[in-house]
Order: sequence, then structure tokens, then C-alpha cells
Amino acid sequence: MAVCATMMLLGVLFGLLTQASTLPVKNSTGVQEGKVRLKRKYSGELLKEFIIIHFIAHSNNRTRSLAPRGISIRDGDIAVSFVRSAINCPGNACLWSKSVDGFVYVPYIMSPIYDDMDRITIETGMQDISSGTCVKFIQRTHEANFLDIQPRYGCWSFLGQTGGSQTLSLQTPGCMWSGVAAHELMHALGFVHEQSRSDRDHYVSIVWKNIMPDHMHNFRKQVTNNLNSPYDYGSVMHYGRYAFSEDGGPTIIPKPDPYIPIGQRDGPSGLDLHKINVLYNCGT
Repeated sequence: MAVCATMMLLGVLFGLLTQASTLPVKNSTGVQEGKVRLKRKYSGELLKEFIIIHFIAHSNNRTRSLAPRGISIRDGDIAVSFVRSAINCPGNACLWSKSVDGFVYVPYIMSPIYDDMDRITIETGMQDISSGTCVKFIQRTHEANFLDIQPRYGCWSFLGQTGGSQTLSLQTPGCMWSGVAAHELMHALGFVHEQSRSDRDHYVSIVWKNIMPDHMHNFRKQVTNNLNSPYDYGSVMHYGRYAFSEDGGPTIIPKPDPYIPIGQRDGPSGLDLHKINVLYNCGT
């Protein structure tokens, strides 16, 4: 009798433990997001040295042949329409307008195709920018100019405000990291890649021989307004050391110290937020 009672008790305990193991575990947003995304078959190669632009390049290379008609992709992930053939914003003409209350409101709509985790990821990228700047991303009601965030083909954005409905592509699952979302949103605010700055040759050397021939155009310098801000090796907009490498060798080497880390995966740096505040005259 005692043996039967013991066996029954062990069975109940085993059932409780099995049920508990299936319950969701509370965790930080970053860790939970990482676990979910890892389950979506991110390769070991990407995770080995995960820099934002490497992730973007991987997604965009896989979907290059599916790019929308009338749009070309420059510098890896900046969309350019055939009507507007250059990556530039003369006289800050592409900036989003500032409200009388001092904030810059960027309206957006988001595709219903995204699941809850996708929406949280994208909104986290928005919050990472909004929390340190006067730029606020708001759901569109009636505004004429707005971002249309869709899971198109790859990760890309137009530079600055283009007017009307403006597509920003964040494919799922390939682009679903909050740092990737923040990177594309910064393009939409008017920022090019950090190593494309007009003064970049003072801070990095481009190793042209190591770059894949059909991606050399991604390393061209642009005519930029550097906002009297220091060069930011840790910008979320900076390519990684091995971006678009043909043979595994470095394509960008910092100077004078070649061992300075470049690029990152977490989100806007302090200098990224500072430059947004300067560009949009946030008064901070």
C-alpha cells in the first residue's frame, strides 16, 4: 500500500515538473528576443561576429533578385528610386518637419503581416532612438508623409523623408533585430553609413583588394554634413571590419589604432543620438 502511494506521489510530481517545463520563462527583452530569433535558423556564421551591416547584407543578398521595380539599393541598404538617383539630402531638404512643441513626429504604419514579436522588435528600435532624442515615432492617422514599414525583400530604407508613403523594408525573420530596425530608421531620418563620411580617410583605411568586386560601390565616400561631431567607430551605422569581404580579410581598418572595435549590434550609440539631436536641432 505504501509502495502504491509513493508511486502515485512520484507520478504527480513528475506531471507537475513536465507541465512547468513548458511554461514561458520570464527574461529580459534582449535575451528573449535573441532566443526566439535563434530558433528561426540564424546561421553560426552570422552569430560569429554579428555586426548590424553583416546581418543586413546577408538578408539583402538572399533577396537581391526580388527588389521592387523602380528601386535600386545603394551602399548595401539605402533605397534609391529611379526618379531620385543620388544618395544625398541637399540643404537638409529631406528632413522630417519639426512641430511647434519642439518634437519631430515621424508617422508610420506597420504591416499586419508582422507577428507580436516582430512588432515589439521594431518598436524597440524606435524607442532606442526616441528615448534620447526629440524624434518620436507615432502611428499614422491622417499625415501625408509617413513610413510604411513592411516585410518586403531584405532590410532597406530611403534616405530621409521622400514625401508621401515611404516604404521601409524589414523582412521577417531576416531583419528582426531591434538594432537593424534602428539602423534603417536612422537612414529614414537622413543618415548615411558612418564610414561613408566625407572625412573618413582620417579615421579608417579601406582595403579595396579584400572587397567583393560587385560590392566596391558600397564603400564610396559621400558628401556629408558631419555636424561637427567626432567620428564614431561604435556607431550603429558603421560597417564591421569584415563587411563585404571576398576572402575573409578585413575591408576596413581603423587608424591610427587598427584594433579599435568598429560597428556593433545593440542600437544607436551615444554619438548617434547626439547627431540626431544636432541635425534636428533638438536643443539638448
